[in-house]
Amino acid sequence: MEGSVFTPSLEGMKHVKSEAGEMLTRPFLDVCKLILPVIDKFGAAMALVKSDIGGNISRLEDKYSSNPTQFNLLYSMVEVEVAAKTAKGSSSCTNGLLWLTRAMDFLVELFRNLLQHPDWTMSQVCTDSYGKTLKQWHGWLASSSFSLAMKLAPDRKKFTEVISGSGDVGADMEAFCTNFSPFLEENHKFLASKGLDNLKAS
Repeated sequence: MEGSVFTPSLEGMKHVKSEAGEMLTRPFLDVCKLILPVIDKFGAAMALVKSDIGGNISRLEDKYSSNPTQFNLLYSMVEVEVAAKTAKGSSSCTNGLLWLTRAMDFLVELFRNLLQHPDWTMSQVCTDSYGKTLKQWHGWLASSSFSLAMKLAPDRKKFTEVISGSGDVGADMEAFCTNFSPFLEENHKFLASKGLDNLKAS
């Protein structure tokens, strides 16, 4: 493998914004998709996260495909649903974008923990990241399932070997966190401006 598992997503990030600085739907979803192979390396511990991310990407991609011109900009899907008063529905694209962004927050936090706490076990890394990001939005059931899954986290040394490839995985991981975080913050800011950033799981 050329570079690390982060190389494709780092390349993809260069295309997320239009020349006018707007978030583009397809490139943003592509970056989220390109990080899925990293999640695969966690095995069973991340099965829930992966299916959640995959489901939300598919929902947004389907909407985009229905009218690529109308939905070229990521937030246009939300605008349409806000106007139709369907944004808060559990199967809305707004909900899909919100949960996709939250799941990505969790991954960024997880990678940060790996970089900042070399002495932590993988289980500690995952549990701390979950507590800082997704946990406050999850109901009891999701929270219990998640906590259980985190106990299945792989051995840290093995995980690092698997994701390294031929690149400098530490530098790439750091670059991913640094470059991707502003996109996620922008999503939250936009959703908050519509009063839609604090929806909880039922």
